[in-house]
Amino acid sequence: MFSNRSSGSGGIASNSNVENNSGNSLSTTLNKALNSQSSWPDKEEFLDVIYWLRQIVGVLLGLIWGVVAIQGLVGIVLFAVINAGLLYLYFSGYQSVDEEEYGGVWELTKEGFVTSFASFLVMWIIVYTGLHFE
Repeated sequence: MFSNRSSGSGGIASNSNVENNSGNSLSTTLNKALNSQSSWPDKEEFLDVIYWLRQIVGVLLGLIWGVVAIQGLVGIVLFAVINAGLLYLYFSGYQSVDEEEYGGVWELTKEGFVTSFASFLVMWIIVYTGLHFE
């Protein structure tokens, strides 16, 4: 198990520094994600941004599909095209990253796709069922 003991006093270390660093890291990452052509020296940080953007897109598209009452394979295909297209435009156009640094376009395109699809399906089913079934 991990312990929170400081090396000097033997007491329990304060978690405020950890919380401060994670808060600063989150705001820094968010600023970089929202600013065009940001520098991404940490590849995992950019992949995390791609992952979470994809989750947001999945939930929003599921909500929209449920409200609009889109059904069947058309909804799934539209989701895949819009999700992949938006993220491709984000990382190739807006951020202008070198895809080869991340293993190519395919690696960035599939980053977090399955979990985004799952979130999309859950939202779509819940909203559609709640609004369109009696």
